[in-house]
Formats: sequence, C-alpha cells, structure tokens
Amino acid sequence: MKRPIILDCDPGHDDAIALILALANPELDLLAVTTSAGNQTQEKTLNNAMRVLTLLGRTDVPVASGAPKPLARELIIADSVHGESGLDGPELPDPAFEPQPMMAWELMAEKIRQSSQPVTLVPTGPLTNIAIFLSAYPELKSSIEQIVLMGGAAGVGNWTPAAEFNIFVDPEAADMVFKSGIPIVMAGLDVTHEAQIMEEDVARFRAIPNKVAKCVADLLEFFVIYHKDPKWGFDGAPLHDPCTIAWLLKPELFIGLDCHVAIETQSELTVGMTVVDRYHLTGKPANAKVLMHLDREGFVDLLVESLYAYQD
Repeated sequence: MKRPIILDCDPGHDDAIALILALANPELDLLAVTTSAGNQTQEKTLNNAMRVLTLLGRTDVPVASGAPKPLARELIIADSVHGESGLDGPELPDPAFEPQPMMAWELMAEKIRQSSQPVTLVPTGPLTNIAIFLSAYPELKSSIEQIVLMGGAAGVGNWTPAAEFNIFVDPEAADMVFKSGIPIVMAGLDVTHEAQIMEEDVARFRAIPNKVAKCVADLLEFFVIYHKDPKWGFDGAPLHDPCTIAWLLKPELFIGLDCHVAIETQSELTVGMTVVDRYHLTGKPANAKVLMHLDREGFVDLLVESLYAYQD
C-alpha cells in the first residue's frame, strides 16, 4: 500500500527537492502540501511550493498556507542561504492554481480524517504548523503514524553554536512536538551533513534529459554558493530536507539511535538546542529515532533514479 504523507515545508532549495523526490516515487501518496514561514516569509514559501508543483504538473495536490510567524517569537528567515525569493537560481513557472481557502492545520485535519490509514507528517521547516495542528486537533493524534522531520542535531548547530535553524526559529513549537508522544524520526545535521552533493553529482542530475532534473541542478548550483564558505568545511552542499523522504523510501540507507530528545527554550546560549540523550543518562524513554549516518552514494543514486521519473 502507498504510505500517505503530508509535507509541511518552507521552500527553500532543499525543501523543493524533497517535494520533487516525494512525487517521483509512487510508494508515497502526497495528500497535501502545507507551508511554514522559515527559509523565507510565509507569502514566499507558499508561492514557491505552488511554483514547484506547477513545474511538476501536479496542480492537483492541495496546498495551504500556515502561520506567518513562530508561536512566541518574531520570524527569522534564511535569505542568506536561499536568496530573496527563497528559491533563487532556477527559472520556475508562476503558480497555475490557487491555494486552499483554509489554514495549513485545517487542511492537515481534513486529509487525516479522510485517510483510510494513519498519515505520516513530514515537516522540513520550523514546526509551528505541526504544533498548532496537535493543539487544535488532539483527537487526531492517534491517526498519525509518525512525524519524520528535518531539524535539530545531536552535535553542533548551524544557526547558533548549539542550535539548528528549523528548531531555533520556533523552539516552543518543537518542544510541543517532541512532547507529543507521536513516534518521531529526526533527520538532524548529524546525518544531513553527510548528504553532501558534489559537483559531479550535479553533473549527473543535469545530464538527465528532463526539465525537472535541470531545475534540480540549477537549484543546487545556487545552493552550493552559501556552503562554499570555508568555515563549514564542506566538500559539497548538504541536502538536508530530502533526507526525510529518502528515509521513508529507503530506511536501509540510514543508521539511527533511539533517544530521548528535549528542546531548550530558555537559555540565552543554547535556545533551540535539541538535547539528545544518546547514552540514556536521564532515564527518560526514547521519543525519537535520531538519524546519525547515511550511505551518501546510495542517497545520490536514489535522487538520480527518481529524477528519471520526470521524463518530458
């Protein structure tokens, strides 16, 4: 059976590629796309999600806009990484359809109620919309199979020394999600920094004879600019968000640890930190599978195979 999923994203170059990967594989049934504010403002991330779906010819996928800012903080965006539009680099069509006349959490609730099997939520941006959904519809928690998210780190952060961007933007929302009792798979920086895309990988994508593969190559050529800064020590560009979809498709590519994860919401130095109890020192039960390692070559091969699905 197809696994029903809802992708909550803030496109964003790597979010866009996660969306492309999800729709290339018939094992996944994308019920809806909802957008969060994060990599860019809510208005821009909504527009970007619809532009990508228009490129893919999937205007049948319903899209809804989410919260314009975090639960308790002002919005921080990552325009230094993703550019003024949030998807700088490729030429993308204007949206050929309209968003749903409801909020993100309302669309989530509608699709989950309609589904004949539990739904997997896949948030690849700040967790604001997921937290609002869980608060507004507690009766639907049992209809969620799992939450497979990109965010956090067991090691160092990428936005502050302690915090990864998605969790840092809305730590209060992340705290609610990790305390929800719903099974969580956390694709944090430990694993996504291993999902580096090299120049030769971009060349493989560009050689695939369709417009979607060309778009992915264009996205990555812009995305790599930020990651060329020597401070990161990268050989390529880490493709964070598609790790969530890759785990759903091929979990055998990953190695993870079952850990208790807590979110720091108070400390001036470590706000947004995901405190991963990998040695079970607190005695608290595991609430997440924390992905730690990735078969990079297998990950790239999955992307290549998926892009061939978009033959013009």
